[in-house]
Amino acid sequence: MEVVQTLSADVGVQAACQAFGVSRATYYRHYTAGTVPYEQPSKKSISSRALSPQERRTVLDTLHSDRFIDLAPREVYATLLDEGDYLCSIRTMYRILEENDEVKERRNQLRHPAYRKPELLATGPNRVWSWDITKLLGSVKWSYFYLYVILDIFSRYVVGWMVADRESATLAKRLIYETCCKQQVDRGNLTLHADRGSSMKSKPVALLLSDLGVTKTHSRPYTSDDNPFSESQFKTLKYRPDFPNRFGSLEDARAFSRRFFSWYNQEHHHSGIALLTPETVHYGKASQVLDQRQNVLTTAYNTHPERFVRKPPTPQPLHEAVWINPPKSAPRGEEIL
Repeated sequence: MEVVQTLSADVGVQAACQAFGVSRATYYRHYTAGTVPYEQPSKKSISSRALSPQERRTVLDTLHSDRFIDLAPREVYATLLDEGDYLCSIRTMYRILEENDEVKERRNQLRHPAYRKPELLATGPNRVWSWDITKLLGSVKWSYFYLYVILDIFSRYVVGWMVADRESATLAKRLIYETCCKQQVDRGNLTLHADRGSSMKSKPVALLLSDLGVTKTHSRPYTSDDNPFSESQFKTLKYRPDFPNRFGSLEDARAFSRRFFSWYNQEHHHSGIALLTPETVHYGKASQVLDQRQNVLTTAYNTHPERFVRKPPTPQPLHEAVWINPPKSAPRGEEIL
């Protein structure tokens, strides 16, 4: 049995047993009983039947070739056989691919870049605008109108909006240009943020912003949190009690939007801006309104101080700055979304 064991290290147990006329069951019975000092072959030992390094390289290069890059090893094997060429077995092809971590798509795959998280800070009106487009249902199924909205993230003031029958980079370009002119935006002072829609990333819009000296930024793909102010404003729009399920016509959608944005800018006491209206904050009237509120609260305190247990009442202060994706430690007094 020791002779069988010695030979098995070179040719394998089955071949050694056949050479000496010994069954493998007998050999393994002696091995289990401990009468055969069996040593496990080294993992680094290379069989005499193995392909040489050059042959393995040839197999891998063949699988990488333009002709076979899209084909499974079975297809490559059969094609080469039909052409009178044999490199190795199908299993060996898979083994070589596995050793090179290529049992998968072997072509160069498109890798998405690591998108940087936008970190935008607005310390006053007309510093950072957010814009987006939402669909409004039309009168019949699969018909839509498109609402374009540009929002100042500091004041929540809708600086520009438009309802159209299509989504178009040309229309977006016109709205942005007219809004910048109306707000008298200075070069280098404004950042315009949007998601990655076709109109937002279009070349006409990019060229316009470059001409106007406006910095553009985009959300990361599939990350709605990178554009929270526009998303929140659309939610306010669509959760209004008078928001219809469908709009009968383009003029109907424009008439509703006209009423809504008038209310939103001038009457809506926004919880994100100390219950002030966007128009009040955007045009610098916040301190005057807050002083007036403080006078009312002081009068109420002087009249019934017992009703205010802890301290005299004060109005909710307005934030000093607003972030989109703030750093891990944003200064106090800044609103974080």
